[in-house]
Amino acid sequence: MFGIGYSELLVIAIVGLVVIGPKDLPRVMRQVGRWVGRAQTMARHFRSGIDTMMREAELEEMEKKWREENERIMADHPPTPPPAGEPIAAPAFEPAPSSEPAPSSEPEWVSAAVASDEAAPAPDPSAPELPFAPPAPAAPSATNDPPPAKSEPLP
Repeated sequence: MFGIGYSELLVIAIVGLVVIGPKDLPRVMRQVGRWVGRAQTMARHFRSGIDTMMREAELEEMEKKWREENERIMADHPPTPPPAGEPIAAPAFEPAPSSEPAPSSEPEWVSAAVASDEAAPAPDPSAPELPFAPPAPAAPSATNDPPPAKSEPLP
C-alpha cells in the first residue's frame, strides 16, 4: 500500500489520536473510510471502462482480420456460374401437389352455421326489439358427432 510500513501507520495513528482526540476519532475514521470506499469505487469504474475499450478495440481488430481473410479466400476461389444450357437446380424441397382441399382451421359446424346465417330471412322491421338476442337454432351437423342431448321436463 503506497510503501507505508506498520511503524509509519502506528505513528500516523498516534498523531491522529493526539490531534483529533479520542472522542472524535471514530467519527473521523468513519468519514475517511467512506472517502476511501468512494475512491475505490471510482477506480474500479475507471478500470472497467478501460477494459471495455480494450475489448472493443480487440474485437474491431479481429473483425478487420476476418474481413481481410474472407476477401482473400473469395479472391482465391471465385464462385463459378452454372454451365451454359443447363437449368438451375430446383430447391431441395418442393411440396407435392395435393388433390384434397386445404384443411380448414374451423370445424365443419362453424361453416354450416355461417351458411345457415347467410340463408336466413331478413328480420321483420315491425317486430319489437328484444334486449337480448335469442339463441340461433342449431345447424344440422355434417360430421359423425352425436346430436345434442334433449332435456326432458321434470314432473
